[in-house]
Amino acid sequence: MRPRFSLALLAALAGGLVLTGCQTWDGHLNLGRYTTRPNYEASIRTVRVPVFKNNTQVYQGLNGVENELTLAIVREIESKTPFKVVPANADADTELSGTIVSYSKGIINRNQLNEVREAETYLAVDVVWKDLRTGEILSQPRRKDLDAPNAAFNLPEPGAPEPVPVRITSTGSFIPELGQSTSTARQMNFDRIAGQVTRMMEKPW
Repeated sequence: MRPRFSLALLAALAGGLVLTGCQTWDGHLNLGRYTTRPNYEASIRTVRVPVFKNNTQVYQGLNGVENELTLAIVREIESKTPFKVVPANADADTELSGTIVSYSKGIINRNQLNEVREAETYLAVDVVWKDLRTGEILSQPRRKDLDAPNAAFNLPEPGAPEPVPVRITSTGSFIPELGQSTSTARQMNFDRIAGQVTRMMEKPW
């Protein structure tokens, strides 16, 4: 009888919470750390994403890493957020701009024949997300994030003419013996950077 009573009590408590204390003025429900509020700002509908700049000397040009990374980010925004990506010269609510500041490849391990057994690529990107309607820099860390490690490095200096970008990094490894290549690791970097960008675009709680 005891387990049955406990389950019934939990069900009653859960039902009471939902009916009495969780609904907010905007119709959403809050229960502890959980909520039915959307992850993204509802007032933002469009974002334009110009091709990222490439300050490295690696893979520049028409098929360079800047074009591949920008395409990966556009795909991620379109698939994971409610925002619509518009052309770089179109009117939009916000703009996401970025610069590739570092791209490198390193060897992690070699086999007995001194051939590459495992290697990795490293990609670092500076990103700024700006509200074109108000001029607010949406990618700046919020007050509750200031205690996070290295958060101070993202804060704008007093009187700074340009916003301090958020730096996003990714490392992707590859094993040639398994048929993987630099391209495999590079695509892994693009996907990881794109995922971090869309998470950065979520509303702070």
